[in-house]
Amino acid sequence: MKNKNTQLSHVDKEGNAKMVDVSDKNITQRTATAQSSVKFPENVFNSLSADNFLGKKGSIIQTAIIAGTMAAKKTSDLIPLCHPLALSKIHIDITPEENQLTIQASVKCEGKTGVEMEALTAASMAALTIYDMCKALSHDIIISETKLMAKQGGKNDFNR
Repeated sequence: MKNKNTQLSHVDKEGNAKMVDVSDKNITQRTATAQSSVKFPENVFNSLSADNFLGKKGSIIQTAIIAGTMAAKKTSDLIPLCHPLALSKIHIDITPEENQLTIQASVKCEGKTGVEMEALTAASMAALTIYDMCKALSHDIIISETKLMAKQGGKNDFNR
């Protein structure tokens, strides 16, 4: 479903940045899932896979999950106009595929505004953490396709 809103919500009539006033919105259950991919040169991926994604700094996948979880909780500190939210669930799944790791981050809360930025932030930070842990093997690692996969709650639901 396309968003029917034709105006930017974080810009006032004069073009100034503004935080959206959510005081009149109802509290509803909000969920969002975002995805990001980390692509590796084939030899690097094969080496990581053979070592069960364990590096000198520890478990690459588990460290990325922790980083993504922490980032989701700090989204309003990182993105200036995001509301701080009391998140009730964060789940990050990282799956090895052909020469890449695919990150799925799902976030849930009960609130007056959605959690898509928290899900996108979680997926992004998990991807950056994977890059950081693997860059000693190659700098030819590509983070790509960070995107919202789905959101529910609020005015519009979205499914890719």
